Amino acid sequence: SIGIISSNREKRMYKRYVEVYASFSMNGQIIPQKIIWDKARSYEIDSIDDVRIAASMSVGGAGVRYTCSIRGKKKYLFLEERKWFVEAKEK
Repeated sequence: SIGIISSNREKRMYKRYVEVYASFSMNGQIIPQKIIWDKARSYEIDSIDDVRIAASMSVGGAGVRYTCSIRGKKKYLFLEERKWFVEAKEK
């Protein structure tokens, strides 16, 4: 039979709640500017390419999904009710 072979090196995804610095447009739109990962690391958001209501297919949860460009890579940032989260890889 053919099955999916999983490697021990394959990392699982988890929902990581993060602090986000954001601004608000004159019409009330929330514009995330920076993700605070921990005390030592933060990431500037270079651009917001899309905003829509969506679910995270890899870690669960749903809300407003921001498709962000961070250091040249596409990342999803979710606003779930009043908390922000990202899809992160386990170490």
